[in-house]
Amino acid sequence: METALRFLGDYGYGAIYGLLTLGIVGLPIPDELLMTAVGYLTTIGTMKLHYALFFSFAGAMSGMMISYAIGRKAGRPLLDRYGKWVGLKPHRIAKVEGWMVKYGPLSIVIGYFIPGFRHVTCYLCGIGRMSLRRYSAFASIGALVWCLVFILAGRVLGYAGT
Repeated sequence: METALRFLGDYGYGAIYGLLTLGIVGLPIPDELLMTAVGYLTTIGTMKLHYALFFSFAGAMSGMMISYAIGRKAGRPLLDRYGKWVGLKPHRIAKVEGWMVKYGPLSIVIGYFIPGFRHVTCYLCGIGRMSLRRYSAFASIGALVWCLVFILAGRVLGYAGT
């Protein structure tokens, strides 16, 4: 943990943005732990709360938009071609698309709080051709709430430790 705090302290807001973008796209970065550490750093004065919130929100949204774009451009052709090899036959894909039409916006907001699911919903919204405007609105709400919750949790833990 000390190494992560040092890394964030050295590279600052750019590290928050970059790591969150890559984490949301799907690289194995512990996003929740990262955001809690950022909250702690705002408590001890290494980072400013409003900048940390801005860069974390921007990183989360960038990752979500990249994932959506990949899902929209390449997702369906990849599923049609290789889905059968991982158990995603056309009837299952249609079922998932129907579920995303019905529950997609809600799954974006709630899915933020479920590691792994957060990453998949972005791709599925792109594959399911959810409108960019609708996707952006719900992704923004989810990103803002998620960033606030974990940064504030890090601040609370920071105050408890001092």
